[in-house]
Amino acid sequence: MREEVIIVAGGTGSRMNSELPKQFISVLNRPVIIHTLEKFYAWKPTMHVVVVMNESFIDQWEELRKAHFPDKEISTVSGGETRFQSVKNGISRLKHSGVVAVHDAARPCVSVKVIGDCFRVATLKSNAIPVLKIQESLRKIQSDETSESVNRNDYLIVQTPQCFHTDKLKEAYEVAENYSFTDDASVVESHGQQVNLVEGNRENLKVTQPSDLELVEVFLRG
Repeated sequence: MREEVIIVAGGTGSRMNSELPKQFISVLNRPVIIHTLEKFYAWKPTMHVVVVMNESFIDQWEELRKAHFPDKEISTVSGGETRFQSVKNGISRLKHSGVVAVHDAARPCVSVKVIGDCFRVATLKSNAIPVLKIQESLRKIQSDETSESVNRNDYLIVQTPQCFHTDKLKEAYEVAENYSFTDDASVVESHGQQVNLVEGNRENLKVTQPSDLELVEVFLRG
């Protein structure tokens, strides 16, 4: 089946205290988003990529695209006000009926193995998302002053890329947006599909604050 990926890069840098969105911040002499795309091209060099970018930064992205991937098939589309709307905009630019991954631009340390595992399982079972077991203890807030311990084995950390049969994802995104949609798997699940899990990689953190960049540099150095 043909494989594509939607790279969600709609952030503006507000939580990073930076004038640049996190996807443009340089690590090891290349912007975060460039490292991210390189991981997908390492899996499949001919993959069609859709980048969903905040409209204010599309020109800056186009300069990077031409400099780093002049010969790659990359489509760019403006992001929406929410992640749901941004992914829906990305879906509109897909070219094939096959399997599509949705991945956060700010996760440059996803392993090529995890990308491949997600695509392979999704090809066979309609979808696949990477998850990790929780290593820390957890507590559930009961009120402003009380909490209780919960069994961490009942919970998993969810990552991206999240892969789906393209037709199934398009169909799921026809629903009205809901506050409970925290990722693409939750949208698909609300449409009656069971979600399949694969093991993620610990290094696949999402850059959300300045200290994360130090970890990303360590991970990218290998």
